[in-house]
Amino acid sequence: MRWDAQKLGTDDAALPGLTLAGLLRSVRTPEFAGVTFHEVVCRSALNKVPEASRMPFRWTVNPTRGCLHACSYCFARPTHEYLEMDAGRDFETQIVVKTNVVDVLRAELARLSWKHEHVALGTNTDPYQRVEGRYRFMPGIIESLAHSGTPLSILTKGTLLRRDLPLLAEVARAVPVGIGVSLAIRDETLQQAVEPGTPTPRARLDLVRAVREAGLPCGVMVAPVLPWLTDDRAHLDSLLRDLADAGATGVTVLPLHLRGPVKPLFLAWLREHAPALVRRYEELYGRGAYAPREYVRWLDERVRPLLVRHGFADRAGHRAGRYETPGEGSYPAGSLASAGLTVLEPTVAAAQPVLF
Repeated sequence: MRWDAQKLGTDDAALPGLTLAGLLRSVRTPEFAGVTFHEVVCRSALNKVPEASRMPFRWTVNPTRGCLHACSYCFARPTHEYLEMDAGRDFETQIVVKTNVVDVLRAELARLSWKHEHVALGTNTDPYQRVEGRYRFMPGIIESLAHSGTPLSILTKGTLLRRDLPLLAEVARAVPVGIGVSLAIRDETLQQAVEPGTPTPRARLDLVRAVREAGLPCGVMVAPVLPWLTDDRAHLDSLLRDLADAGATGVTVLPLHLRGPVKPLFLAWLREHAPALVRRYEELYGRGAYAPREYVRWLDERVRPLLVRHGFADRAGHRAGRYETPGEGSYPAGSLASAGLTVLEPTVAAAQPVLF
């Protein structure tokens, strides 16, 4: 690899106190200024989702930890603390890369005990963040899952997904495939401020269109909706219209939640970019991580007629909005690989899914 010349070794590259099992080397490169990639060998690729989880899948694969998208509100930030790193700048600049993830996944899928259950990608950090262009894990992961007869789904903000659309269209003939795109902010100036490492809204709309043109489903997570920033009717109406025009197969609208260390990080972002809203956010989220039920109901009432207007629900609310069975998280139609799920009335979910 070109990066060999950029190798820092395992002693001087690690952060103070950092201990990573299986660390091979740490790498920096001018292509990713200010970012260190910690290359590790992993013992397992498949992650078991706890039985108590609301998620509609039991297995995930995360080829990396940490995310270059640097979304200020990212629910996955606290997971970096398990690595003795912080949920702020470290999450954005200290990226753990599982160099052998494809080989380990193939071995796990070949076990007689594997039951070919739905595997979700993009549930912790985005599998199509920019570093995927360097390591190219996803083609091997997709092929391994399909070859084993395992249904798969992908949730991403990354337009690099377009590279693998021919492969995904091919494997969709053999196994169920779900595709989800996350897009909640239509205004590019705001989007670049709060999600500085992500593709623009226009690029993600084009991605939705490309997914559909490839013959694949594409549900869209309108998440998170930011109170007083992206919850006005005009913004939501414009975004849902654009998603309908792009061919999205379903949408789920989810309000912001701020769990653990994400709350002070997002409040710090507000102090810099929208200081007039700081007190309102402190009041709205003062009692916990989730928006109060009153706000959720208000947003639900605002969104419902817009979903009808743009064809994501009929007037009785019986068309593609989200998959739901008791105790599960909310996902838009087309974003999950599991067959036989009922598409129920679209609503605003009270809590953003806790993903693993």
